[in-house]
Amino acid sequence: MNATANGPSAAEDRATKARVGALRGLMPFLRPYRGMITGAGLALVATAVLSLLLPLAVRRVVDGFGAGEELLDLYFGAALLIAALLALGTGARFYLVTRLGERVVADIRRALFERVLSLSPAFYERMMTGEVLSRLTTDTTLIQSVIGSSVSVALRNILMMIGGLAMLALTSAKLTGLVLLIVPAIVVPIVLLGRRLRRLSRETQDWIAASSGYASESLLSVQTVQAYSRERETGHGFALITENSFVAACRRTATRAQLTVIVIFLVFAGVVGVLWIGAHDVRAGTMSAGELVQFVIYAVMLAGAVGALSEIWGELQRAAGATERLAELLHTDDTVADPAAPVALPLPVHGEIAFEGVRFTYPTRPGHPALDGVSLTVRPGETVALVGPSGAGKSTILQLLLRFYDPQAGAVRLDGIDLRDMARADFRAAMALVPQDPVIFATTARDNIRFGRPEATDAEVEAAARAAAAHDFIMALPQGYDTQVGERGLMLSGGQKQRIAIARAILRDAPVLLLDEATSALDAESERAVQEAFARLAQGRTTLVVAHRLATVKQADRIVVFEGGRIVATGTHDELVAEGGLYARLARLQFAAEAA
Repeated sequence: MNATANGPSAAEDRATKARVGALRGLMPFLRPYRGMITGAGLALVATAVLSLLLPLAVRRVVDGFGAGEELLDLYFGAALLIAALLALGTGARFYLVTRLGERVVADIRRALFERVLSLSPAFYERMMTGEVLSRLTTDTTLIQSVIGSSVSVALRNILMMIGGLAMLALTSAKLTGLVLLIVPAIVVPIVLLGRRLRRLSRETQDWIAASSGYASESLLSVQTVQAYSRERETGHGFALITENSFVAACRRTATRAQLTVIVIFLVFAGVVGVLWIGAHDVRAGTMSAGELVQFVIYAVMLAGAVGALSEIWGELQRAAGATERLAELLHTDDTVADPAAPVALPLPVHGEIAFEGVRFTYPTRPGHPALDGVSLTVRPGETVALVGPSGAGKSTILQLLLRFYDPQAGAVRLDGIDLRDMARADFRAAMALVPQDPVIFATTARDNIRFGRPEATDAEVEAAARAAAAHDFIMALPQGYDTQVGERGLMLSGGQKQRIAIARAILRDAPVLLLDEATSALDAESERAVQEAFARLAQGRTTLVVAHRLATVKQADRIVVFEGGRIVATGTHDELVAEGGLYARLARLQFAAEAA
């Protein structure tokens, strides 16, 4: 594992500049909640207006000290009422925008998860699972923060800035003109440092994704890491990525701090200067003390709004980078997709399989065809075994039949229809797969088997387990079928996992059965019981069996021998042994070893 391979350098093919305009990609998720957005907007405008009214009340109080007691009480009462309405409006705004952020992020996560579930294995050859998880969690959390807080605060400060400028102009046009002279000095560093901040934000997110990918790979392989005593090296690799992430975060934070220092100093230096000039005007009698106080409050509001916007700008830059990354995932091109107008698979499914001149090369291994001009027809109800050396192309047949990939040439058909012309869910529903490495979910044994057919009854689940020689060991678990088997079936042995996967396929009761080294992890007694179950299950079904152990396929209707991505021989066990060649050599070596 390379500690640096998954960092920003691995993302160089992606766009590196995240513009705030990328946040427009969130619009499809915001549109369904127009009512909530409108309510939040009204509360936002109301609180901004009320905030801008407070300095007027303060001015009246300051200039009204010489007025009667009743009028003074009225001014204070008005100020208190404005404060109460401001508090209510702020609370309503906070509730609405926070709820909106939570709702939108939940929708984004669901859409992302559904999208990545539909992507073909070719996508996962290019991107690590940990990076996908990082986008589902870290990036969406950033967006939640922006929708639920930053955007609302930014809009409020924009309103405060515009309203504050207008009220400053009404209070004193002279002093307002002086304030406006400071604006260009503030805008320039925001623009210049904002570009650097955008780039650093994207770099930080890439390193976070890299650390997630590395950690995920290491933890999923923890037994291998420990078996080879590579804990220190693996930990060092993660520490290196984490340190790079820390350095990138520090650079981003330093840039934001630099921007904050410059903006706050310039803003408040301008306020102090204007206050100094205003104090001279009060002494000269050209403006009242209340007007100066009002002007100062508006100036502080304006300064606070500009300073807050400079900070929020950094948050928006980070969220723009996160939105870009999520948009890449949502709109990534996939080589395997359903047609716009899929052809329906005729029912009942007969299970005739045809490979017609198929040539296929894995995306990560160009120039090395896994299948080279393969033509093969499997009749309905026939059991065909695929044998040959490792890497000969046997498992690739199953990969293409499930349409995890599409061939570069030729066609794969089910009951005469090209798989590319059908919806994947339709023809996959007619197939049951037992993979070489069985997948066990972190749930109960019962639910793992029922995954093959969710509507199955408990009795049907147990019948499938008996047929797969799994019932006895399941009943020996602490809670029987309701025992939690742990992440990836941690509580189960390799053979027990495989029998759970076999029971799942048996329960599916599909017309096409695909067995990829399905009995490789079973002991002799369990294998015999499962083989008998498969023999019964295969009756009336089309069955493709990938096997290295030739003893398990001797009774197949036909054996197809692969070598170098091509079919080199076809026949029954006896015919192929008599013919000589690769199969006879493999059979001689295996049966001699078993006899010994």
